[in-house]
Amino acid sequence: MKRHCAAILLTLSAALPLSAQAPDARDQQQLIALVKEIQAQQAQITDNQGKIESKMAELTETIRVARLFAGKAGK
Repeated sequence: MKRHCAAILLTLSAALPLSAQAPDARDQQQLIALVKEIQAQQAQITDNQGKIESKMAELTETIRVARLFAGKAGK
């Protein structure tokens, strides 16, 4: 996740004008806001991935139990 953030920071910083010697405060604030938004999105993605994995584990267990019952019913 940190590598993604670093890559995004590099991309965003490259987009800023190079002609100015000192970065404009407004540009810095926009960059900081974008980085924070990206970090929030990455946290949401991580949370969603955890939920997906949890639901997949539940579904796998439900299927396993169903197969056990189906196997016993067939005998």
